[in-house]
Amino acid sequence: MFECYSRKLEPTNICSEKNLQEILFAGKEHITTETTHSDRVWKGLQQKLNTELKQMPYSAFLSGESGIEMALLNFIRLAFASPVHIEGDFGDMDVLKVRKAARRVMQEARRMLQFIRFQRTLDDIYFAPISPDYDVIAMTLKHLKERFADQLWLVYDLKRDYGFFYNLKSVEEVTLNEKSFNTINGIVPLNLLQEDEAVYQSMWKGYCENITIRERLNPKLQKQHMPKRYWKFLPEKR
Repeated sequence: MFECYSRKLEPTNICSEKNLQEILFAGKEHITTETTHSDRVWKGLQQKLNTELKQMPYSAFLSGESGIEMALLNFIRLAFASPVHIEGDFGDMDVLKVRKAARRVMQEARRMLQFIRFQRTLDDIYFAPISPDYDVIAMTLKHLKERFADQLWLVYDLKRDYGFFYNLKSVEEVTLNEKSFNTINGIVPLNLLQEDEAVYQSMWKGYCENITIRERLNPKLQKQHMPKRYWKFLPEKR
């Protein structure tokens, strides 16, 4: 955004380098991230948005959906140019696209907090594998750090191959070159878990089975609130 204003660029497409597709006769411009520039744009944008929607552009960006970068560029341009808040302008296709993408990302982040399950390893680290549709792992960190402040934990995104490790003081981004867990469902082998971990998982599964009222089972509703793509990470659903 900063480069577009300062250099009067008019891009027809924006994408990350890894998603770049060469197009004949189309020029490309590589933009190196400058924190001071991005901070300046973000600070200005915050003054243009309603308090409850200040994180909406960031959430929409995390969706990674096709065309979201251009939609965000147009959204930000409109926000800076308009004397009033634009978030309610549903007649603008870019505003609508940004809002919808942000809503889907926020819903995914909430589901992550509901469905995260930890496994306690031999080195006393609580490991939780996830594979969300959107790149929402960073949006869960504040809650996890506050909720599990007294234990070591690692939340790892299997789809994007990175995670965050909490060392009782700070949260650091990590990438595991060697993986001692199943890369599909994140299950850690029993020989690498604490001795009582399997017992706790069995007890939790038994508890869930015993509180279930068979006569009131509604599989369709259950899948609506707990999509099946999460089940492989839930001991109670294996």
